[in-house]
Amino acid sequence: MPDIEPMSDTGVYIVRTALIAAVLLVGVAGQAGAVGGAADVTVYDRAENRTLPVYYHEGRHYVVGKPGNEYQINVRNTQPGEVMTVISVDGVNAVSGETANWSQTGYVLSPYTSFGIRGWRKSMQRVAAFYFTELENSYAARTGRPNDVGVIGVAVFRRKPEPAVGMLRDDRQRRAAPASGAPARELDNSASDSVRNAAPDAAGPQASPAPEPPEKSLGTGHGQSVTSVVRYTNFERASQTPDEVITLYYDSYRNLVAQGVIKAPSIARPSPFPGQFVPDPR
Repeated sequence: MPDIEPMSDTGVYIVRTALIAAVLLVGVAGQAGAVGGAADVTVYDRAENRTLPVYYHEGRHYVVGKPGNEYQINVRNTQPGEVMTVISVDGVNAVSGETANWSQTGYVLSPYTSFGIRGWRKSMQRVAAFYFTELENSYAARTGRPNDVGVIGVAVFRRKPEPAVGMLRDDRQRRAAPASGAPARELDNSASDSVRNAAPDAAGPQASPAPEPPEKSLGTGHGQSVTSVVRYTNFERASQTPDEVITLYYDSYRNLVAQGVIKAPSIARPSPFPGQFVPDPR
């Protein structure tokens, strides 16, 4: 595998195999609204300049999208080594435009660095901005793939470790060497890194009766062209199965209230009998 030379002070790459990004976010540990373990994932509303809060309901994480607002997916590598992240939006790979699969291309992040994924990759310098829109106007629906609209997925892979190399000077040393030395134990340890978070099952949460008619579901549109510079690199995964799959669902505020994800605010209603006697007027 060829050596990788990061661009100046940046730490994010695409894969050809994977991509390297040249725009770096300031990484902050323990961000509010962050989901994940091997990587932290947040959704940042660019129109309102804020990280969207995460709502937890029946084993799933949700954020509220506002129609028309551009957003970006912020990913932070929390690991001491490089990771590759395959990004899926509405069931579509955000780099290649293919129906998303773990085996596809993604972004490579250096240790403890962060990157903001602003849109659908169009070239090595530009992306089409993500923005919240009605399902019918989403990129997935407009390309004939409406079934998985409303979900963001990040599959995280660790890099395969370089094999330990040793040299024995003669046959006597080779015969004297233990059958399973330190390098073999290190490989065994690396192989024991199994999937910590399996992909969520397809069964969705049971929606509670809506207090009012729900709005149309939200999806992600194919927006204006914005700058996002990347370059190719190589990345060999430690496993064909992700170390973690991070999933965030999104919809409008009204729809998430209707589904029971967000509790509707209580409304103070007038009481016909608030007191017992007639007070003097003020």
